[in-house]
Amino acid sequence: MNAAIVGLGMTELGKVFGRSAAELTVEAITRAVADAGLTMGDVDGVLMSAGLGEELAPHLVAELGISTLGLLAVTSTFGAGAGAMIAQACRAIADGSATTVVCSFADVPMKEKTATTWSAPMTNAGYRGWTIATGATTPNVQYALAARRHMERYGTTTEQLAEIAVAQRAWAAGNPLARFREPITIADHQASPMIADPLHRLDCCLVTNGAIAVVVTSADRAADLPHPAVHIWGYGEGHRPRVLHRDSTWGIETGAVESGRRALARAGVTTADIDVVELYDCYTYTVLVSLEDYGFCAKGEGGDFVSDGALAPGGRLSVNTGGGQLSSYYMWGFTPLSEAIIQLRGDGGSRQAPNSDLALVSGNGGILEYHSTTILGRSEKPA
Repeated sequence: MNAAIVGLGMTELGKVFGRSAAELTVEAITRAVADAGLTMGDVDGVLMSAGLGEELAPHLVAELGISTLGLLAVTSTFGAGAGAMIAQACRAIADGSATTVVCSFADVPMKEKTATTWSAPMTNAGYRGWTIATGATTPNVQYALAARRHMERYGTTTEQLAEIAVAQRAWAAGNPLARFREPITIADHQASPMIADPLHRLDCCLVTNGAIAVVVTSADRAADLPHPAVHIWGYGEGHRPRVLHRDSTWGIETGAVESGRRALARAGVTTADIDVVELYDCYTYTVLVSLEDYGFCAKGEGGDFVSDGALAPGGRLSVNTGGGQLSSYYMWGFTPLSEAIIQLRGDGGSRQAPNSDLALVSGNGGILEYHSTTILGRSEKPA
């Protein structure tokens, strides 16, 4: 592995109205390239992704003033896309297809004075037909089913899910970009409205408009650029399209099992070596099941593992140090990726984790179906 992240660009995040995903993408990429100390003339690879509401098109690169590219694609594996793009950028740099690759995500799901709606991006044939028959057509309901299955099998409680929300809000207090920074308690979580039993409102992520981009180049080139390089030690993917039938492990085991194993093996490390964990947290339950599937605790022991402030500042494991998607901002897989970069650069300010030499970043897409894992380090991976 001989690649590093050298630039990070973020637009305004939150209730950003009147701008398209394309406009936000151009701004984020421009900021990322400037942050890297480079110009658009240095960029010869662009990978872009948009949310469900608005697609991007390859001709957008003309707005950036880039004349020649060796790599260009608009991609999506939903929330797993950030990790997948980082892996694609690494491969392109390794085989010479490109030398400097920008990876970006933009989304504008929030509309001023209108309700945000979500519809499944795929058919509901076969086993999926039950979603229409029962009305379980939103992610809230389907993640609630997964969480309930874990509770029924392992005794996990809603109070244990609350521990995750409380811990991440404590981290968000130190993040000036976080939408919600005021502390919450277990009691606050339990008193928040029930969205889909057993998930309360404080179990569910934010909705955010905005864009984030990162610049990937070779480690050799990174040494001459202004910011500390964030070195890419390993990556992996693991996808498990939903199979809803008897004996399926859907909901209680995810693609983090395979993607984590592949990324850690490529990096040559284990979970015991990881200092900072930035997990995709569309729901509190996603954090719990991901911790289990990565091997930070045994299957079924996630509830006990996250209890007693274990994930909060000062706890045994630094998880979602910017507040994550529950309290900070929701930019799909670029939320955990951007926070990992901030931590490994040492730019976390009051939320800087006490140890931050090696980070694990996860991406989760669909309804616990698509997964990517990236291992990032402050130093180059040992030979």
